[in-house]
Amino acid sequence: MKQIIQKITTQEDLNFLFTNRIPRIALTRFMGRWSKIKNPLIRDLSIGVWKLFSDLDLSEAAKTHFDSMHDCFTRELKPGSRTIDMRSNIVSSPCDAIVGECGAIHDTQIFQAKGFPYTLQSLMGDTARTGDMVDTLRNGTYVTLRLTSSMYHRFHAPADVTLKHVTHISGDTWNVNPIALKRVEQLFCKNERAVLSLQMRDGTPLVMVPVAAVLVASLQLHAVNLMFHVDYTGPNEIPCDVQAAKGQEMGWFQHGSTIIVFVPQGFKLADGIATGERIKMGQALLEKLA
Repeated sequence: MKQIIQKITTQEDLNFLFTNRIPRIALTRFMGRWSKIKNPLIRDLSIGVWKLFSDLDLSEAAKTHFDSMHDCFTRELKPGSRTIDMRSNIVSSPCDAIVGECGAIHDTQIFQAKGFPYTLQSLMGDTARTGDMVDTLRNGTYVTLRLTSSMYHRFHAPADVTLKHVTHISGDTWNVNPIALKRVEQLFCKNERAVLSLQMRDGTPLVMVPVAAVLVASLQLHAVNLMFHVDYTGPNEIPCDVQAAKGQEMGWFQHGSTIIVFVPQGFKLADGIATGERIKMGQALLEKLA
C-alpha cells in the first residue's frame, strides 16, 4: 500500500493536484483542529496514515506516547540527539531540513527554484523598516531549508542572537514542496509567514523567515508567546528584545514547512551545504569570512 501511495505522490501532476488544487485554507483549519483531538483511536489512525505517506521515524523522540497527532508533530527530541556547532564564525542550521535553493543574493533577488526568482522586498513586505533590512542583506547569502512532514519540527537559534522584531504577514497555504516551487511564481511571497529580525552578538544582522504551508499554517514563537495561524488577528508588527543562546529552541511548526535564512555580505555557505542535501539542526550552515 505504501509503495502505491509513494508512486502516486511522486508523479508531479497528481502531487500538485492533490496538494494544491484543493480548498487549502479550509483544509488547513480542519487539520489544525483534527490533529489536536485527544482520542486514542483518532490519534492512532492519524499517525498510521501519516506513516503511510512519509518516512516518519520516532526513535529520537523524547516521548514514546503521544496524546494526539499534534503532540507527535511537535515532539521534542531526546537530550543529546543533536550536536550544535559552537564555533563563533559558524551560523548553525536552525532546524532539520533538506536544503533548497541557496547561495548569493543578487542585489535583492533570490530564487525559489530555477527560473523562479523573487525579491527580498516581496518576501518581507514593503515598509520603511523592511527597506532598511533589505539594504543590510543586499548581495548577501541565503539558504532555503525545507522541513518535510516527518521531520523534527522545532527550530532553534542559529547563533547567539537577540530577536529585535517580528513581522507577521498573512497569506495563503500553498504546498512548499519542489513540485509546487517549480510551478507557482513567488510562492513564498504568497504564503503566510513571519519575518524574524535577529542581531548576532557582534551586531551582525541575521533574518529568518519561517513560511507556512498547506496543513501547516501554525507557527508558535516562544519569544512573543504567540501562535501565528490562518485566523490570527493580532498585531502584525511586534517589537522585541529577547536574547537566545545558540541552539536554544525558538519555536515550532505544527507540521512541516520552510525556513529561509539570510545574512549580509561577509559569509559563505558552509562546507557540504548544497541544494538537495539533508542537514540536521545544529550543523554548520553558513561561515563568516575572516
